Amino acid sequence: MALTLEQLNAADAKEAARLLDGLYEHSPWIAEAALAQRPFRSLGHLKQAMADIVREAGEAKQLTLIRAHPELAGKAMVANTLTSESTNEQSKAGLTNCTPEEFARIQELNAGYNAKFGFPFILAVRGPRGTGLTRQQIIDTFARRLENHPDFERAEALRNIHRIVELRLNDKFGVEPVQGNRVWDWQEALAQHSDQPGQLTVTYLTDAHRAAAKQIVADMREAGFDEVEIDAVGNVVGRYRGATAGAKYVLTGSHYDTVRNGGKYDGRLGIFTPMACVRELARAKRRLPFGVEVVAFAEEEGQRYKATFLGSGALTGHFDPAWLDQKDAGGVTMRDAMRHAGLPADLDAIAALKRDPQHYLGFVEVHIEQGPVLNEIDIPLGIVTSINGGRRFHCEVTGMASHAGTTPMDRRRDAAVAVAELALYVERRASQDGDSVGTIGMLQVPNGSINVVPGRCLFSLDLRAPTDPQRDALVDDVLAKLQEICARRGLHHAVEETMRAAAAPSAPAWQRRWEAAVESLGLPLYRMPSGAGHDAMKLHETMPQAMLFVRGQNSGISHNPLESTTSDDMELGVRAFQHLLEQLAQEQA
Repeated sequence: MALTLEQLNAADAKEAARLLDGLYEHSPWIAEAALAQRPFRSLGHLKQAMADIVREAGEAKQLTLIRAHPELAGKAMVANTLTSESTNEQSKAGLTNCTPEEFARIQELNAGYNAKFGFPFILAVRGPRGTGLTRQQIIDTFARRLENHPDFERAEALRNIHRIVELRLNDKFGVEPVQGNRVWDWQEALAQHSDQPGQLTVTYLTDAHRAAAKQIVADMREAGFDEVEIDAVGNVVGRYRGATAGAKYVLTGSHYDTVRNGGKYDGRLGIFTPMACVRELARAKRRLPFGVEVVAFAEEEGQRYKATFLGSGALTGHFDPAWLDQKDAGGVTMRDAMRHAGLPADLDAIAALKRDPQHYLGFVEVHIEQGPVLNEIDIPLGIVTSINGGRRFHCEVTGMASHAGTTPMDRRRDAAVAVAELALYVERRASQDGDSVGTIGMLQVPNGSINVVPGRCLFSLDLRAPTDPQRDALVDDVLAKLQEICARRGLHHAVEETMRAAAAPSAPAWQRRWEAAVESLGLPLYRMPSGAGHDAMKLHETMPQAMLFVRGQNSGISHNPLESTTSDDMELGVRAFQHLLEQLAQEQA
């Protein structure tokens, strides 16, 4: 019989502690301390209370907690002395069926890990979906984390312990994150389409990109949208009509293109979260006083062409006609790529995509955080207060290629060294503000050779800050430094601005709706700015917008294959979105 919150809240202290026995390995003090916060409003409230107890316990008690856990496939498993919970988890991951080679490798990793950190390797082996990691995934994670700094690894061990407890709580309460699992499965299916085998790369209008769009169309139709189409720039648009003719829409969505060798959740989480909500409305044959329009934006990352926010920019009337003549690395113009994809490559058709803000209530976007903050403070959802403004540039420094052996150091016109000097300045200058960031993410010496002084260097600049004046001051200083470096070294430079996005503060009313949604789940409110750019920045130019962040795993890493989140956190994102829609429906009634 599954436990209920009502039972737990009503039980006396001794019985309540018994009901929560076995959550934290050999550490009943955590649940006992959290029980003082009863009544719990939700399972999320209980999980959060226990995570807070651990975070505030101090390093000594945290290390005791970590050391209370058994090694993976270690002596306790062999001796059959694991707790029933650990036995179940290690069995589900297949650790009881290791090959001799796998078992030997895990023992080697256990020994190395204990020697370095002084505590056992902790991993939630049931994984982010709850169905279990493979033995190879476990071994790969083990080897990767062995390279971490001890302080970081202690925090990572605690995060995995909280995930283990979350899954054990789900078992006790008979809870399954049905909507989170569905969103997870949609994203896994979409991730099968890639430009490059063995990694996730989906760039604008490639075969993989078109296959991804087709997959989203099918998923939207299955979910019950009234209209689904691919528009003139490749956006996938699904509309679920409101209760009355002419009802306004809530606009939502995110992008389905990726960076090269990226993650599965960046952008795509913001497509599938509202899709799950529409699916539930359609299954219940229910209409709201407004419609829901979900847009899977075709291009946000600017990877194949220098056309960042192309998809959302088309909806705000900011498609640059010059983009059509841009060529990719293979010499294919955007115009030809569009025609090959069956799109009209017609400026009038693209201009017709511009949305009239009078037909919309606003724009909301759910996004994986893409940073470590929520992960570090053990909070699953964050309310975005604003999106940092950013400017991007493609730059070139030109000097003189010469023989690496015969050209004296004081007579070189080395383009790459100049850019290296600039990179160090960008790091210093951005740090000076405290909350600005600057990145040279691409750096190339065309036709470079090991024995040739670089005569040419191509590089990118990405400069961001919470306000436009702060951003522009950073840009001015960096470009002035580039000019000074080149003048001093006898070099030439060229700079092309490829993107300028204004800072986008959240609309207060929409931010309050997200806050109410998070509070309804029994979770703490955590407000935070977004350092990353999002499609919401473009929609901000024409209508009110606000965003919700979902915690990422692996220290919140993004634009990386390790980008991850759990089906439980995605479930919370779906439920928060549903609550936002219900709030709005009550306001519109």
